[in-house]
Amino acid sequence: MFTRGETKVLKVGSVALGADEPVRVESMTKTDTRDVGTTLAQLERLAAAGCELARAAVPDVGAVAAFGELVRRSPLPLMADIHFDYRLALACLDAGAGSIRLNPGNIKREEHWAAVGREMAARGVPARVGVNAGSLDDAVIERHGGRTAQAMAASALDAVKRLEESGLEDIIVSAKATSPAVTLGANRLIAEELSYPLHVGVTEAGFGDAGVVRAVAGLSLILAAGLGNTIRVSLTDAPEREVAVAYEVLRALGLRRRGPTVISCPGCGRAQVDVGALARRVAESLNGDFRDVKVAVMGCAVNGPGEASEADVGIAGGKGRGVVYRKGRVVRAAAEADLVAALLEELDKLAD
Repeated sequence: MFTRGETKVLKVGSVALGADEPVRVESMTKTDTRDVGTTLAQLERLAAAGCELARAAVPDVGAVAAFGELVRRSPLPLMADIHFDYRLALACLDAGAGSIRLNPGNIKREEHWAAVGREMAARGVPARVGVNAGSLDDAVIERHGGRTAQAMAASALDAVKRLEESGLEDIIVSAKATSPAVTLGANRLIAEELSYPLHVGVTEAGFGDAGVVRAVAGLSLILAAGLGNTIRVSLTDAPEREVAVAYEVLRALGLRRRGPTVISCPGCGRAQVDVGALARRVAESLNGDFRDVKVAVMGCAVNGPGEASEADVGIAGGKGRGVVYRKGRVVRAAAEADLVAALLEELDKLAD
């Protein structure tokens, strides 16, 4: 089975992915693509949040012209998400798409895959074979006994073969289900056969805490298995929220660092400060700060010193006051009301 470091490297626009490139963070616009102003504003918010690749739906011919305008003005490489009509893919190539997502579940004729593959090869544009458990071809479902990992992998492998036969060598492969276990299984099977970069995620993860947990569970399983070169967290939420959660997953697994990492204890009967309020104040104060630092917020002296020693800066609370650590050493004490300000001052000193 190929792992991240062994996959092929290719580019979507100016962004390289695969092999030892960082695991790239992706999202998708949730506006009407034909509304250029609103969609562009969302792309700009995504870029500000740290998104590296974006995808936009192109459901009909009316959206193609708008997609071309978005490509010209987007701060991010923009991919076209195509279903049913292969001619939309060809039109989006003319419009400057950085990549094209094609769904084997609803683009079925071999000559259509061949036409798109030949054109993408000629232009040097990578394809995304995007298999979704919810839109698998009926024949594939029947052959494999349901919307299984085997069915998803078979669909992806067949589409890749069609593109390769057309001369295309730059391909990204994606297989997503709402089940983390099925998604992991499909990606394992694909990686056993192919060395193309994998785009991974749990599709239709949901909303709120349940959606985040489902998405994170699936991504963690896949990424910890050494698979995945780009990721998307698919939430019923603003796409910027998807990006924020994606970076937290990558940060937790030690795969990407972007901005401060804030750890805090859960609080218990020993705590003599409001740990939750203190942690929220620290996180809010560091919002928009992209220094690669680890910050610890601890409620008492049991784990505080140990955790703080592993952090760049930290605070441990006591009754009405607390201490500030820098690189594991106590550097000052402060009243509870002044602890956050004191921590930020020490963080600035560390940067200096």
